[in-house]
Parts: sequence; C-alpha cells; structure tokens
Amino acid sequence: MKIAFATQDLKRVDAHFGWAKNIAIYEIGPQGHRFLEAVQFDGDLKEDGNEDKLAPKIEAIKDCAILYVAAIGGSGAARVVANNIHPMKVSQPEEITGLLAKLEDVLKGTPPPWLRKAMLKDQERTLDFEDEE
Repeated sequence: MKIAFATQDLKRVDAHFGWAKNIAIYEIGPQGHRFLEAVQFDGDLKEDGNEDKLAPKIEAIKDCAILYVAAIGGSGAARVVANNIHPMKVSQPEEITGLLAKLEDVLKGTPPPWLRKAMLKDQERTLDFEDEE
C-alpha cells in the first residue's frame, strides 16, 4: 500500500496539503516500508483560493491509500476523498519514520475497518456468491 506525506523538509509531516513543497511517497506493509519518491512542487503555494495548484498534487498521490497532512482545506479534502485516499491530519509536526513505524505495528495486528478499506485501494473487488440450492 502506498502512503503520502505532505512535508516541507522530507523528514516530518509539517505542511498544509495545498502549501506543501514536497509529497513523500512510501510503500508500506506489515514487514516494513520503503521510500518510493519525493514529488517537489514550486511556484506560488500560499493560501490564495487558487484550486488549480491542487491538481498536480492529487495526480501525484492518486495511487496512494492514505495522505498524512498537517492541515488540509475543505476543497482539498473533498478531492482527496473523491480519489479514494484517506486523509490523516497530525496535530503537530511528526517524524515520517515514526508514523511509518506506528502504521506497520497496526498492520501487523488487526487494522481498524477504515484501514482495511484503504488497504484494498486499487484491488479489484470480487464478490463470490456460491450457488444456493
């Protein structure tokens, strides 16, 4: 499963989604995680009501199941959720490695329903009905 982190320094979740200079993307599972890529954004990222700046960010994370942010606006959150990505807000800057470790621990046990659903992102849903007689 892929996880995205809105970050200014590539070490901590410390950025508002719309203002983030970087999105760090990791692959994660119960056995560990690995860094995949950092997508950089430049230009005018400040809060200005310009929704066009969100499109490249949504495109960058479209394969991710979860997005960690320090903050996210209503429009950004709606677009993230519409792409079947679960936004997670941190209350204060947190180390990406710490968040990955916590998530790995949860994946080793019995993940909550929202996380089980996120883990199924991009997997074809098949319903297997047995013939009833």
